[in-house]
Amino acid sequence: MTNPPPPPPYNPPGAPMAGAPIGPKPDNYLVWAILSTLFCCLPLGIASIVFAAQVDGKYNSGDYVGAQASSAKAKKFAMWGAIVPVVAALVFFVVLIAVAASNA
Repeated sequence: MTNPPPPPPYNPPGAPMAGAPIGPKPDNYLVWAILSTLFCCLPLGIASIVFAAQVDGKYNSGDYVGAQASSAKAKKFAMWGAIVPVVAALVFFVVLIAVAASNA
């Protein structure tokens, strides 16, 4: 007589099955996070790197929804990390021109 197979791991209702990703792996935006950190805004870039690093681990453990959320946050922080310095530079140059024009 053979032994029955072990029961599957318990998952709360509505949770994805452990170890079984249910969709394609979301992009982790790690390259954009690193570039944003190096060339643009350090704090937002670091936050982007942290979330980008979480994507693969969550996806491989079966947390597809968590992987998607981390991917979206990594993308958002990388984009804002690139946008904020550009806007700040534009404001700086406008103020610089205004001050130079008022002193002339």
